[in-house]
Amino acid sequence: MKIDKSVAGYHMLVILSEVDGYFDTAEKKIISQYIKDNTPSLVNLEVQDRILSTLPKELYMEHFEKVANDFYWQSTPEERNGFINFAFKLVKADKNISKEENKYIDALYNIWDLAVE
Repeated sequence: MKIDKSVAGYHMLVILSEVDGYFDTAEKKIISQYIKDNTPSLVNLEVQDRILSTLPKELYMEHFEKVANDFYWQSTPEERNGFINFAFKLVKADKNISKEENKYIDALYNIWDLAVE
């Protein structure tokens, strides 16, 4: 079952914020901005947070890939580029891009077939 692109984006950002084992306040602000800019008020974020909080870490990449594909099929190239900018802001927010965060950003580039500039 596909999920809405705004929810898929939220899932990707939350996973990106969690993979380095440290959830920074600056990351929380970026996710809040994404929610404000992209998530319809009908979306119940408590339900989404419950889903994400019960997701085992060993399934993060599998879920990340699934929601990245959901986002891809519902978005324009401009929306994907905008999301990538949000994702980069997020992983750079704590002034350190971890190996894990880099792995997920690379996966997103591969899934969306984006060129590295």
